[in-house]
Amino acid sequence: MAAAAISRSFLSETLPSFLTRRLLLVSRLHFPPLFSLSLPTLSFSSSSSSSANQTSFSITNRTSFNTRTFCSESYTTNTNKTFAFSDSDDDDDEQHHKKKKEIEKSKLPPPYDPFSKKPVIEDPKDPKDLQEIFHKMKTDGLIPNAIKMFDALSKDGLTHEAMELFAQIKDKGNMPDVVAHTAVIEAYANAGGHSKEALKVYMRMLASGVTPNAYTYTVLIKGLARDGKLGDAKKYVLEMMDKGMRPNVGTYTTLFEALAGAQKVEEGREFLEQMKAKGFVPDEKAVRDHLGKRGQVFRSVMTLLFGK
Repeated sequence: MAAAAISRSFLSETLPSFLTRRLLLVSRLHFPPLFSLSLPTLSFSSSSSSSANQTSFSITNRTSFNTRTFCSESYTTNTNKTFAFSDSDDDDDEQHHKKKKEIEKSKLPPPYDPFSKKPVIEDPKDPKDLQEIFHKMKTDGLIPNAIKMFDALSKDGLTHEAMELFAQIKDKGNMPDVVAHTAVIEAYANAGGHSKEALKVYMRMLASGVTPNAYTYTVLIKGLARDGKLGDAKKYVLEMMDKGMRPNVGTYTTLFEALAGAQKVEEGREFLEQMKAKGFVPDEKAVRDHLGKRGQVFRSVMTLLFGK
């Protein structure tokens, strides 16, 4: 009874009298007394016209019942009055939330542009400073790594995998394990001379039941090739192909560059035949664009891949 009296008092003070009567009448007809414990939510909007100011009230009850729910109704009345449902505490809370959102937005990376040739996330200034890189991962989180993976998968035409990654972050609200493992593998692979550690993380990843994606293989193979671990690099190229993934131009060009640089042209030709047997076809234009500078290595790679 006390709750009902409070509800009636609140309504009579804040709503026009005819709305108060109608709301209380509907509540008695359709709902048990407990209805009065849950006050409806009010929202309104004002619009100006040549004749008068119009204020539209929308009353919606958020409480649901097994039998029937209170339907939203809309009323329009001509009035010069404005109704403000706010107090100082609510205003303070709203300002606090606004400031918090602004701070959170400032930490976000710039909007994603799939057509930009610039890296979506800047690489570390010193890839060899692993302590700083891992500290940044711990303090800033893995969102930049997830965006980098999403960008790479999208540009390689793996839109389904990219959208799956995005959906897992957006819908489940957690970071996929593949992002965390790949971020550590990439840090070791880019540091130079740490491909052994990168391989250990990859093995732990598999032991944990986490499935690598095409981007995981890309960073691992590049790291192994640059460190001269050509046998391991070839092994994981074939492994990713056996799983239905195709190495992108950066991945296979880096490997064949390393083979040409190590004067292992014949080994490179044999490996190319193994890749072709699995359906691989190198893209000449993409390789030219990737290599860029002309030189001995350029000629060796072009001869190895295309017989030119």
